[in-house]
Amino acid sequence: MGRAYQNRKESMAKTSDMNARIYSKHSRGIYVCAKSGGTDPEGNVALRSLIERAKRDQVPAHVIAKAIDKAKGGAGEDFAVARYEGYGPGKCMVIVDCLTDNPNRTFGDVRLAFTKTHCTIGTQGCVSHMFDHDAIFVFDADGKDDEDILEILMDADVDVSDVECEDGKISVFAPNTEYFKTKNALTQALGEIKFEVDEIQFIPQSTVKITDEEDLANFEKFNEMLEDLEDVQNVFHNAEI
Repeated sequence: MGRAYQNRKESMAKTSDMNARIYSKHSRGIYVCAKSGGTDPEGNVALRSLIERAKRDQVPAHVIAKAIDKAKGGAGEDFAVARYEGYGPGKCMVIVDCLTDNPNRTFGDVRLAFTKTHCTIGTQGCVSHMFDHDAIFVFDADGKDDEDILEILMDADVDVSDVECEDGKISVFAPNTEYFKTKNALTQALGEIKFEVDEIQFIPQSTVKITDEEDLANFEKFNEMLEDLEDVQNVFHNAEI
């Protein structure tokens, strides 16, 4: 069975408010990436990946273009990466990644999500050592198997962690530092690929099954509170529902 990574592809938004939150999170990520690494997607692989991910989540082209134009101007907000770790409902381990222009506000908002659901926010590194920080690529096999893909990556001298083939899909796992090298090797060997997953994630080394009704209710509330925060980009956990 495949590894317990989270395919965090957003579901179709049911309200305009949810759409706005999704657009805002993608826009912020694109802006920060373009401002720091260049506004040309051809020369900024990370930016190209963020744009592709935004398109998969049905972010309008004008929202993407506006974020890039804003980065071209050089002005605007200065966002910093903030990561918070702790223990969620049912003692599951949680990592919350944010982009913030006000760390004090963001920390207070994230801490409130923990405290309101009877959870504990911890210090940096308290749970991340129990996750693998991996680049993940998932795409249609198109007649290839795991051995074919492994050979391609090894020929390109990629330090690949694992390759799986299941249900007509290829899943490639590599250390996060090998993200660009892995993607380049795949696209050069296979041509244009429509990735179902193309991102860096924290993958839990073990999972915790949550069965208690109160814990399940708190887990749902916890996720909803974090999802409502504009500063929150990604949430990783080891909960098994």
